[in-house]
Amino acid sequence: MIEIVDVVHRPEFERYLWKCISPMPYRRYRRRGEYLKRAIPGGLRKEILLLNGDAVGQIEYAPAEASGYPIRGRDIWVMNCIWVLRRAGGRRLGKLLMERMLRGIGEAEGVATIALEGHHSPWMKLWQMEYLGFKSMDHRRLRHRVKRRDICFTLHLMWMPLRPGARPQEMDWTEMLRGVDFCLAHPLYRAESWGLDVVYEPC
Repeated sequence: MIEIVDVVHRPEFERYLWKCISPMPYRRYRRRGEYLKRAIPGGLRKEILLLNGDAVGQIEYAPAEASGYPIRGRDIWVMNCIWVLRRAGGRRLGKLLMERMLRGIGEAEGVATIALEGHHSPWMKLWQMEYLGFKSMDHRRLRHRVKRRDICFTLHLMWMPLRPGARPQEMDWTEMLRGVDFCLAHPLYRAESWGLDVVYEPC
């Protein structure tokens, strides 16, 4: 049995607004709280996919003005993340989450997100985003300023047009070098303990 639940408007699922489907503990942390306070009134949506009552997938998306990435464009939405646990693979659950998002965003020009190539993270990989229908529009070769400085990876700006003649979005790459703080489990999360305002640098 598959069910997709809107956790923004279902108080009994509130913990999933603050954590993802990873085994990380449920914790209300300041940066996520600040993001939710800004993003929910701006249209943020987050949905959890339940397989026989077990949370095995999630998707989070918002209008560009309320997204977690410095991506800008007129009448576009930005997908903050999509993730299906490996143990639930082979059921096209990622496609189901994408279909749910595309039905929910109305007359948008398109959807943007990011993708990682050569990064150690098991999610938001370039091939995964391409499988879901996104194409790379721009990219930068980066490395972390503190961790694994000898390893470079490529960060892609991904785009899925939904209307003929849809105008591509733009990424503020200077802002993106700071990393993100809307999700504690994000592969590009900027930890306060590092004391860095800019976490990544060109490689």
